[in-house]
Amino acid sequence: MSKHLVRINGNDFIRMVEKGAQQLRENVEKVNALNVFPVPDGDTGTNMNLTLTSGVEELKRRSSQQIGKSADALAKGLLMGARGNSGVILSQLFRGFSKEVMEADSIDAKQLAAALQNGVTMAYKAVVKPVEGTILTVAKEAAKHAVKQAERISNVVELMREVCNKGREALSNTPNLLPILKQVGVVDAGGQGLLLIYEGFLQALEQGEEGAGSKDNEAEARPGYLIATAPDGAVQTGTNPVHRSSAIDAAVIGGAGTTIGEPKRAQAKLSTEDIEFGYCTEFMVTLQAQKQKLTGLIFDEQVFRQELSNFGDSLLVVADDDLVKVHIHAEYPGTVMNHAMQYGDLSRIKIENMRDQHTHILLEEAEELNGSRSGAAITNDSQQAVSVVDHGSMGTVQDVRELKQYGFVVVSAGQGISNIFNSLGVDQVLHGGQTMNPSTEDIVNAVRLVPAHTVFVLPNNSNIIMAARQAVDLVEHKQMVVIPTKAIPQGIAAVLAFQENAVLEENTDSMHKAIGQVQSGQVTYAVRDTRIDDMDIAQGDYIGIHNSKIVSAEPDLLLSCKRLVDSLLNDGAEIVTLYTGEEAEHDQTERLVSYIEDTYKEVEVEVHAGGQPLYYYIISAE
Repeated sequence: MSKHLVRINGNDFIRMVEKGAQQLRENVEKVNALNVFPVPDGDTGTNMNLTLTSGVEELKRRSSQQIGKSADALAKGLLMGARGNSGVILSQLFRGFSKEVMEADSIDAKQLAAALQNGVTMAYKAVVKPVEGTILTVAKEAAKHAVKQAERISNVVELMREVCNKGREALSNTPNLLPILKQVGVVDAGGQGLLLIYEGFLQALEQGEEGAGSKDNEAEARPGYLIATAPDGAVQTGTNPVHRSSAIDAAVIGGAGTTIGEPKRAQAKLSTEDIEFGYCTEFMVTLQAQKQKLTGLIFDEQVFRQELSNFGDSLLVVADDDLVKVHIHAEYPGTVMNHAMQYGDLSRIKIENMRDQHTHILLEEAEELNGSRSGAAITNDSQQAVSVVDHGSMGTVQDVRELKQYGFVVVSAGQGISNIFNSLGVDQVLHGGQTMNPSTEDIVNAVRLVPAHTVFVLPNNSNIIMAARQAVDLVEHKQMVVIPTKAIPQGIAAVLAFQENAVLEENTDSMHKAIGQVQSGQVTYAVRDTRIDDMDIAQGDYIGIHNSKIVSAEPDLLLSCKRLVDSLLNDGAEIVTLYTGEEAEHDQTERLVSYIEDTYKEVEVEVHAGGQPLYYYIISAE
């Protein structure tokens, strides 16, 4: 037997994590459909996936052959990217893991078991009121079994196989520990997500043992637990040897006992009114000694956790050096954050209205059930949701149903430009630009705020397009379409081309054509000496950029602007629009307008105060 199967190092661990992340990523929506507790904290699968993705990215940046260093990198990435209850718990499981193997170059089966156990200990400490029947239970039972089996097993692969087997057993038992799971007829979503990660670990180790790919089919066909609803409504568990995806599908839809027309999402079997604390609130606290000195407080993790427990439920507090991650379901998020600010500065703030999220789910279920209502057996809560929609009663469900067909999220680089977009009917304007690109999460959050079924996103910058496209997979309950605008003028042209009554394909096509008909220019300054396309550019030169090509570089601003305009109008145009930046001077603008009007007499010139930083002028020709 190969030595690395008896001891695993940092490289082995990296492969395990990457495979675990792949397993979770490929089953995100199936895990999401299991989500039922707490209700609804985003989507468990999505939260865990984004959290683990953040961890993997940090692991890749700080990869090491030493498992202690690799585990530390993963833990730090998970902490910074943790989303939702499940994400924070996942981060703590691996934070504890990393603490246990901190000094190790490699670990054996006993050390692996001890690391899993330490992760469970740390995760339970992070939760004020641990609830059994959740991801915590699955992790605990699997780790406890691992510690016991490590007394007789020296092969790491075999030990991980035992961990997965025990994890499946624990997952199948979660409905017996958490009544709401039994009521709905599913297993715990977080536990399912963790099991997928552990199964990925096992697959990576098996591939290392037998050769890459040789165990893929066997791993996929490994027995899973089928959760079925018996005629009397009781949840049954079994060890039916079914394909992995089939096992998850069975858990999602309630197994063999699911009746036609029954809600597919677990959350649809709950009432919105049951949500006592309506806002899922997450933020980071960067501890500041000076603030604590002024307030007379000294940060203590246990005390801080107890203080916040008075403001809501589903509380998680995780401290690591000078950073504190907080997750809580609260009715008054501002009160929670005001209290936390006594200890330091806040960042990465995210607040989501869980009642609105739940109403979206009820509406989707209602619309899906409308087609199969005849003879369908549905729950009381689902019937209530359908009734509200059908009768148009004045409630949140009606508000959701009255979503408009289309909406817009755009990225803007100045207040004046933002005002222009707002005047054109854009719903959400994200402030960003060349040096302040909004993140994928920023874009996702903006899309969620738009009351529309389909949301067009205009990045207006080539550096933002990728983040916008990445956000598409993260948006829930609505369709997101990215129009790849690379400059502000293209974004404005796209919005102007939009027709409210046109179908999606027509609007998409029209906006793509519109951005292709606009010539975009920008004027800024060079930050260093360089030579591009046979053009010598000196630091401090004013440079004119036509689309993505530098066409002028002059020590005189007006001269550079003139050459840029000449390039923009080389193929003719009817209208030239100048958006003046925050550093553009009035007399310079007037002289530029005069040049255009005198040189191109058939061209109409418009001037708007854009207020964009760094760029003296943004110019469009069309």
